[in-house]
Amino acid sequence: MEKVKVNDPVGSPWISQERDRDRASPRGIVLLVLLLVLVAVALLSLEYQGRSDVELACGRNMVLRLQMDAMAESGLEHAKGLILHPQEITQEYWTGDLGQQLAAGSGDYYDVNVAKLSECNYRIISTAYRLQRGERIGCTTLKAELRLDPCIAYWQGTDAVIPSQVHVTGDVYCGGGLTIHGTVDGDVFAATTISGSGSIRGHRQEFVQAAPVAWPGLSPTDFESCYFLGTSRYRVGTLDNEVLRDVRLRPTSTNPGGVYYGDGDLDLKGRIEIDGMLVVRNDLILAEHCEVVIRAVKNFPALLVGRDLKMGADRQHLRLEGLAQIGRSIRMGNGEGNALRISGALCLAAGTVEETTGCELRIVAAPNKAAILIWQAPQSPRQWSPAGGAFFKYIERH
Repeated sequence: MEKVKVNDPVGSPWISQERDRDRASPRGIVLLVLLLVLVAVALLSLEYQGRSDVELACGRNMVLRLQMDAMAESGLEHAKGLILHPQEITQEYWTGDLGQQLAAGSGDYYDVNVAKLSECNYRIISTAYRLQRGERIGCTTLKAELRLDPCIAYWQGTDAVIPSQVHVTGDVYCGGGLTIHGTVDGDVFAATTISGSGSIRGHRQEFVQAAPVAWPGLSPTDFESCYFLGTSRYRVGTLDNEVLRDVRLRPTSTNPGGVYYGDGDLDLKGRIEIDGMLVVRNDLILAEHCEVVIRAVKNFPALLVGRDLKMGADRQHLRLEGLAQIGRSIRMGNGEGNALRISGALCLAAGTVEETTGCELRIVAAPNKAAILIWQAPQSPRQWSPAGGAFFKYIERH
């Protein structure tokens, strides 16, 4: 309360000082409150800025992770493409590579490792990362299993019977009605019906509109004189005699595909070993006690026969690694101990497998051996593969 002596007309210094002190007190409180408000605002600003920095860092990390996920998935697709089309690589199948990029000059990379689990199954590990001043930041690793499906081991153009002596590991296609008495460890596709007492360990698909894999479409006349690799022309090896006995044929500098052509029927006797491709215009005939091994050169077929493959008396063995295309039938001659083993693919145009009593025929799908890339003219390649597609059985993050 203001202290004033009403009897004092002039006023004293004591009275003025009291008035000044009382007037200054409200201003001090206001300043103090203002200071507290400013401190509170500063603290809130610092907290907001810190939270914003954390949220910004989290956002950047999320974007980086999404980018590395996409890069790792690209590695899986890279491997899938080369496994489906092994013609584009020099080795049997692509085993992977390091430091792959989608955009040259960027800091983003992926490493891929591929291991073959079986002829139609592959394990793929793809690791994506970003390099910054030589240090990896952000990393995603995906592990997957890829299956080639469908993967045709036996392609049959017309109505056919698969005898009980035939065992197929892989998928089968028939362009007509198919009767199965043998074993098929895979799916079966047919243009009409599927019947028989045999074993099918995959799916049956009747009345399919189109083959899952096209006919290779080769002809012996494609190789009667020459062939091309890119723009380079090479001459085939011509078999002048109608009989081939105890011989080994290999690729040469003038015939790198190892292509050998017989213009007519060809009889094989004794032990025959061919690292390359055997082409026969008409019938290929195996004599008694004959042993034949044909291993295709990369991207070439193993055997091309215009008409029939015939096996005569007992104990004839034919082993093929690669694609075998036969114009008509395989006649195994009912010979005791006769055996035909194919690792790759077998394609029959118009005939079937006959005379199998006492014989054995085994066909195993091997797409990396059966896939072909050939030229009948410069810069006009023809590709074929028994693998019609592929899918990932699983994808795991590590």
